[in-house]
Amino acid sequence: MSVVVGVDTSTTATKAILVDEAGAVVATGAAEYGYDTPRPLWSEQDPGLWWEATAAAIRSALDTAGLRGADVAAVGLTGQMHGACLLDEAGDIVRPALLWNDQRTADQCGEIRRHLGDRLVAITGNDALTGFTAPKLLWVRTYEPANWAQVAKVLLPKDYVRYRLTGDFATDVADGSGTLLFDVAARTWSDEVLSALELERELFPAVYEGQEVTGEVSADGAAATGLVAGTPVVAGGGDQAANAVGVGAVETGIMALSLGTSGVVFAVTDSPVVEAGGRVHSFCHAVPARWHLMGVMLSAAGSLRWFRDSLAPDDTFDDLIEPAGTVSPGSDGLIFLPYLTGERTPHPDPLARGAFVGLTVRHDRRHMTRAVLEGVAFGLKDGLDLMVEAGIPPPRQIRASGGGVRSPLWRQVLADVLDSEIATVNTSEGAAYGAALLASVGAGWHSTVANATAASVTVVPVATPGNAAAAYADAHARYRDLYPALAPIFHASQPPIGG
Repeated sequence: MSVVVGVDTSTTATKAILVDEAGAVVATGAAEYGYDTPRPLWSEQDPGLWWEATAAAIRSALDTAGLRGADVAAVGLTGQMHGACLLDEAGDIVRPALLWNDQRTADQCGEIRRHLGDRLVAITGNDALTGFTAPKLLWVRTYEPANWAQVAKVLLPKDYVRYRLTGDFATDVADGSGTLLFDVAARTWSDEVLSALELERELFPAVYEGQEVTGEVSADGAAATGLVAGTPVVAGGGDQAANAVGVGAVETGIMALSLGTSGVVFAVTDSPVVEAGGRVHSFCHAVPARWHLMGVMLSAAGSLRWFRDSLAPDDTFDDLIEPAGTVSPGSDGLIFLPYLTGERTPHPDPLARGAFVGLTVRHDRRHMTRAVLEGVAFGLKDGLDLMVEAGIPPPRQIRASGGGVRSPLWRQVLADVLDSEIATVNTSEGAAYGAALLASVGAGWHSTVANATAASVTVVPVATPGNAAAAYADAHARYRDLYPALAPIFHASQPPIGG
């Protein structure tokens, strides 16, 4: 049997999956790890954990399938975006990586806006947000000059795994887009942005399209993982672009929706499209000659997990959600704001906070549960509305993935609020599956990424818009009024971020 490997380096675990030439998942392996929050709003991780977990996950998948490294035709990589992994001249880690959910860099975001003005969104397709890589680099340069003086190379999380696997410094266009240092139209690093921020081009790796081979597994990489030295490794993509490949969202009109800890709506475009305010992200897709708009909310299914863990820790999610189906759309006036860890779209505000608004003695846990489901859907609709205003046609179909999609009630709420058919696909492996499909093109199994998805992805519609449109339109309008009303309170009650 010949297989390709897709490796997904997420925030809390690394997953490796084996996919055969028919597109079937043969085996999976995974290894978990933690991350540190040394101060409020900070989030850091030892990059060595990613490599150790990658080696363990690949070996586990091969062992489970009873396969050898020689059976692997190519490897594709994906993972958490926006992190800053800093290496010295010897390739050693300078300090723990700053992660996508680190919120310490508000001052540096302001600095970037002052340096670039309107050119920032025009070139990068995005406003300066605390999650992106560029402000993290400026923060280290400002507050840790001794560490900064050692930095010879800046890598994204999956690309540190690539370095350990192959010895090569490389990234892909989709992940590079999330650094705020990329010329999204040109699909490469922006000399203008780098110059304005006084960052040397040599700090950053070479750039490739998602299916292109960036190098081969080295002898050291083979010894650690059980792969064979010389196995091709393709560029891959940031987790959301890879997830879109994994669900077949590679052409216009088909959107991807990810309902995991965070929530994402992802629209494919044939040319760069920029939302004027930079409130939705404009990135390169992992597919050549494709771009995408993306709205990101930080606490999607994470909001439901918080609610369950805090109020009903002994219940399953099914036990919690099923009674909420007896509550009418709109939750009898109760609204939930899902800003539990700050927000990105449409409010780039690390100090935004969650809230239940409209509670009365008539409301019980059923209403609160449904309000959480609806609040997350409203947050996703905020992103979708901004995309449509920027010129994206309303979607023909939204292909959904992530743990939250298992709930039939939540799927129906999404269909009603987003006014679109919701579909699922034949695998739940998400970004790792997309990385494997990119590897299948690099291995020569398919001529294009579109051909790979057409041959491998099976789509099943699971929900269509019902008759709740009026109730949800009214509830969403009230939801949108709440952030501007509550933002002054959120900001007044939080500690400064700073250094």
